[in-house]
Amino acid sequence: MSMRPGCHRRSFLNWLAASGAGAVCGAGLAPHAPWGARLLAQRPDSDSELPPSELITPATRRAVDAGLRYLARKQITSGQFQGTFNTQGYGAGTAVTGLAGLAFMCSGSVPGDGPYGRNIDACVEYLLRNVNDQGYVAVQGGYDNMYGHGFATLFLSEAYGMTQNQQIREKLDKAVDLIVRCQNDQGGWRYQPQKSDADLSITICQIMALRAARDAGIDVPDETREKCIEYVKQSQNQDGSFRYTLSGGHGSFPLTAAGVVSLYSAGIYEGDAVEKGLKWLERQMPGSGGGNNYGYYFYGHYYAVQAMWHAGGDYWNRWYPAIRDELLGSVGGDGSWSDPQVGAEFGTAMACIILQMPLNYVPVFAA
Repeated sequence: MSMRPGCHRRSFLNWLAASGAGAVCGAGLAPHAPWGARLLAQRPDSDSELPPSELITPATRRAVDAGLRYLARKQITSGQFQGTFNTQGYGAGTAVTGLAGLAFMCSGSVPGDGPYGRNIDACVEYLLRNVNDQGYVAVQGGYDNMYGHGFATLFLSEAYGMTQNQQIREKLDKAVDLIVRCQNDQGGWRYQPQKSDADLSITICQIMALRAARDAGIDVPDETREKCIEYVKQSQNQDGSFRYTLSGGHGSFPLTAAGVVSLYSAGIYEGDAVEKGLKWLERQMPGSGGGNNYGYYFYGHYYAVQAMWHAGGDYWNRWYPAIRDELLGSVGGDGSWSDPQVGAEFGTAMACIILQMPLNYVPVFAA
C-alpha cells in the first residue's frame, strides 16, 4: 500500500494504528509492535495541516524532479562503484548511496518499480556488496564510518520491508546485529564499529536504522531501545537544546533536531523533552538565519523537517514552507544542491528528501 499524494496524513495514521498494519509500500510489522506504533493515536491532531497539494508547489515539484534526475545521471553504471554516485570521496560511500536511495523512494518509486526503481535496485546492490563478514556496511579504504552504516542500514531496512527479499534480509540481519553489539554502556554509538564513547550525532543514525529495521520485521532487543532513549534524554540541556556528548557543551541546531527525532523514533511523542526541543528549534526557523549558523546545513534540516513533521499542526504548517522556499532559492542550474563539506550528491539527496516529506511515501519518516 502507498499513500496517494494529497491523502491526509492523520487519516492514514489512524488507519495504521487501528489495523496494526505496517508501513507504506508493503512493509509489514514484526510480530512485536514497532517502537512507536502504540503511540500513533496519541500524536497531535493534524486536521488543520495544509495538504501536500498546497505545500508542494509546481516550483517545488520541478526542483525535486530536476534533483532526482541529477542523482540518476550521477549514478555509476558499471565497474567497482556501480550503483553509487562517484568513484571517490563521500559520493562513493555508503551514506550517500543510502540517502540517494531514500530520495528516490520519497518520490514513490520502490525497488524494481517506478521511474527510479532501477536506481533504487542499484543502490541496494552496491550496499549489499559492501557488507563485510561482521555486518559493517562500509567501502573498504573509503570515507565511511558509523554514519554511513546507519544511513545504509536505514535504507536497506526500507528496501527489505518493501520487497521481503531474503538476500537483503541476510545482510540486514548482520548490519543490525553490529549496531546492537556496538552500543556502549551509556546507550550511544561512536564513529567506529566498536564499543567506545558516544555522541548524539552518530547515535541518531543508529536509532533510526534500528527503528526502520524493527518496523520491517527484524528483531531489535528492547534493552537496546531503552538504553538509547536514556542516552538521548541525558543529552538534552535545560534550555531544550541537545548537546554533542554527555560530558557537556552548548546545544546546536543539528543536534537538537536529531535529538527530537531520536525521541520520536523511539516512540516518545509527548512530554517536556519533546516540547522543549521543538520550542528551541522553532527559534531557528528557516529564513531567519538562525539554524544556518551552526554548520552541517543539510544534516540539520534533514532531521528538523522530520521533527516538525512528527509534531504536526502549526509546527509543520510554519516550518515546511520556510525550508521549502529556502531550498528553492539555493538550487543550482544543473538541479543539484551544493554541500561544501560532503558534496553535491549528498546535498541533493538531502534536499530531495526534505522537499518530498509531505508525500509520506517512506515508512520510517511516517511515524
